[in-house]
Amino acid sequence: MWKKNKIEVTANARAIAVLLFKKKERELHYCAIEIIIKELKGKYLYDDIELIKKLITTHPWWDSVDSISKYILGQYLVEFPKSIHLIVTEFSNSENMWLNRSAILFQLGYKTKTNFDLLKKVCLKHQDSSEFFIQKASGWSLREYA
Repeated sequence: MWKKNKIEVTANARAIAVLLFKKKERELHYCAIEIIIKELKGKYLYDDIELIKKLITTHPWWDSVDSISKYILGQYLVEFPKSIHLIVTEFSNSENMWLNRSAILFQLGYKTKTNFDLLKKVCLKHQDSSEFFIQKASGWSLREYA
């Protein structure tokens, strides 16, 4: 199916992802995430951070947010490294727990390129959170870095 619609999907990846995320079915959200991962890697636009925020905050759940954080937000910030401080600060200061979680998780997979000082700062900022998904994100990120 992907090959059959490749040209249309490639040309409209952002719009298709937004449409899929408006649906309640999580399987469609997973499709949207896969489309963004495959079609935008290496081709992000600066304004795509708004799309990423929309994906994180529309029908959020841990599994979709984790994929978006690691593979989409993480890649976006590789492509726009000068935006890391601003975006991580915004996400970390948000009232939205899923944006907080994303600020903690986006470096998953960075391995030796992980900015430990930034990771430590974000984890410490949320250390008193009683939210399970924040505690889990901090533990996961620190464990992977170690």
